[in-house]
Amino acid sequence: MLRSGNGLNALLLVAVVVCGLSVVTSQHKARKLFIELQKEKESAQRMEVEWGQLQLEQSTWATPGRVGEIAEQRLQMHTPGNGQVRFIWTEPDGQTNNQP
Repeated sequence: MLRSGNGLNALLLVAVVVCGLSVVTSQHKARKLFIELQKEKESAQRMEVEWGQLQLEQSTWATPGRVGEIAEQRLQMHTPGNGQVRFIWTEPDGQTNNQP
């Protein structure tokens, strides 16, 4: 009778050790995944900051005053005078009507 009791105790001991190891392993994996999640959140935050900076930079480069200045200086463009502007209207039937 003692023999079966010892066998059962040994079996229970092995089961407890296996369960303990599985708990430790799962906790370790959970911690590694949590650390990875935190790194990805930090990366996403950095990307959001960079996106905001890029949008600000784009709006700065695309201001109408700056575009007009570049058009005048680099492309030698100028605003047309009153006599140089013509309006063209299109009628619903497809014909055009030029007005001076």
